[in-house]
Amino acid sequence: MRAVVVDRWMEPSELAVREVPAPPLRPDSLRVRVAAAGCNFFDILMVQGRYQVKPAFPFVPGAEIAGIVREVAEGVRGFAVGDRVLASAGLGGFAEECVVPARSAVRLPDAMSFEEGAALPIIYPTSYAGLVDRGQLRAGETLLVHAAAGGVGLAAVQIGKALGARVLATAGGADKCEIALREGADAAVDYRTEDFVARVMEWTDGRGADVIYDSVGGDITDRSLKCIAWNGRLVIIGFASGKIPSIQANRILLKNIAVTGLHWGAHATKDPKRIGEVMDALFAMYGKGQIRPVIYARYPLDQVPAALAALGGRKTYGKVVVTP
Repeated sequence: MRAVVVDRWMEPSELAVREVPAPPLRPDSLRVRVAAAGCNFFDILMVQGRYQVKPAFPFVPGAEIAGIVREVAEGVRGFAVGDRVLASAGLGGFAEECVVPARSAVRLPDAMSFEEGAALPIIYPTSYAGLVDRGQLRAGETLLVHAAAGGVGLAAVQIGKALGARVLATAGGADKCEIALREGADAAVDYRTEDFVARVMEWTDGRGADVIYDSVGGDITDRSLKCIAWNGRLVIIGFASGKIPSIQANRILLKNIAVTGLHWGAHATKDPKRIGEVMDALFAMYGKGQIRPVIYARYPLDQVPAALAALGGRKTYGKVVVTP
């Protein structure tokens, strides 16, 4: 089969497609013909050896896929050859075939395309669990989403609207603000040219946002504490800025706020039951037309370097997918 193989730490521009043996079917797993694979920023870091997870060489990157089941390990229940599925693969997605744990796979709704399916397994559960489980977002509240034109940001915008919140957005550039507005944000501010703190306070008549969804970190986290409402919840899901912030505890006390975090990937071992519940909720939202993954571009397998370059250069919005 054809696959993108990493045999040393390298830059994404050095990635190339090779002919390699198909991966062996493991116990409790499925072999999936990959129709689409989602690209994530951590794919870049993993290839460079800068991610917290450092797989043994050689490995095939690509953490989320959608495709058709070709083989089912003995004893696995609930799946059959020919099923359309999406899955959090962990590794192996940038290939024509991928073997995934059966527990990480979910049947793809008939109405959902493979590209949409590949865009969903990580960013949408992260946003749903972040807003519902950790942020406890309620209808009528104000939600502020940072980096709202990115994959996880757009997912949070759509889910926030579906939950009945008023959604405010920050994004880098007027074009990305327009994308956030198109996907449901009630107002958006270009953080490159304006002070988002002042705009949020203006839009909320000085009250601030009830829930702030922060995937950026750095000084964005620090400034968010200046526009969070009394009894607000700051939900931290990542540090796209590359800077991990420190939070002064007196700010937590003075505004009576909660600072909470979400590591969605840990649910596979810590709370696997919640994964199915969250996916069911997301599929229900999809069926009602409340959410729909936004695909920026589709790249063939031999253009993975270009796909990751676009993602790493902050040129994209929504989701970048590879179609082997």
